[in-house]
Amino acid sequence: MSFLWAIIAGLIVGLLAKLVVPGRQPIPLWLTVLLGIVGAVGGNALASAFGVRDTGGIDWIRHVLQIGIAAVLIALVTPMWARRRA
Repeated sequence: MSFLWAIIAGLIVGLLAKLVVPGRQPIPLWLTVLLGIVGAVGGNALASAFGVRDTGGIDWIRHVLQIGIAAVLIALVTPMWARRRA
C-alpha cells in the first residue's frame, strides 16, 4: 500500500513542480511521477536534516522542499529529454 501512496505523492509533487518551472516541459507523465517521487524522498530527507519534518499542523516547509527539489530535477532533465527526442 505504501508503494501506491508513493506513486500518488510523486504524481502530485511532480505536477506541482511542473507548474513552478517556467516554460513548457515536454516530458512524459511517468517521468514526472518518477521525478516527483525522488523529489518527495529528497525533500523529506532534507526536512529531517533541518529538523522540520514533523511540525504541528501542516508541514509546509517539508512540502516546499519536496516541490523545490522536484522542480530542480525537472528543470535539469527536460533539456536532456528534449535533446534525446530530437
